[in-house]
Amino acid sequence: MLRCAAAIGLAALAFAAPAAAEEVGEVTTAWKMLGANHKIVVEAFDDPKVEGVSCFVSRAKTGGVSGSLGLAEDTSDASIACRQVGPIRFLDKLKDGEEVFGRKASIMFKTIQVVRFHDTKRDTLIYLTYSDKLIDGSPKNAISAVVIREW
Repeated sequence: MLRCAAAIGLAALAFAAPAAAEEVGEVTTAWKMLGANHKIVVEAFDDPKVEGVSCFVSRAKTGGVSGSLGLAEDTSDASIACRQVGPIRFLDKLKDGEEVFGRKASIMFKTIQVVRFHDTKRDTLIYLTYSDKLIDGSPKNAISAVVIREW
């Protein structure tokens, strides 16, 4: 009985948490003699509350010694493309501005994240990627829209 309750609790938490991404690929933008190279990384994730939608985010990843040690701050540059990849089905109630993906961009306080909005008038999901920082965020952002259609 206790195991069943724990499994249900973990499943509910999985639906509430932002999606985990898988790395699709990367390219080197600058070679570094010491440490990792500067890169652009492409990651894919599925919307945790909307079955049938996948997003692809490209973001800068700082290399060098500080980047290799996880001490560097990545730039706020990111791009996003979201697509319908199957029949769209809502798994839970959607909340505008809800975070669906997040990734640390520095050792402290900076993240790159993706939030979702549902434009009911146009029957469209809008995904916005941006970076924020505790004190000083960045206005750099990108959006992608997925029109909800029959599959």
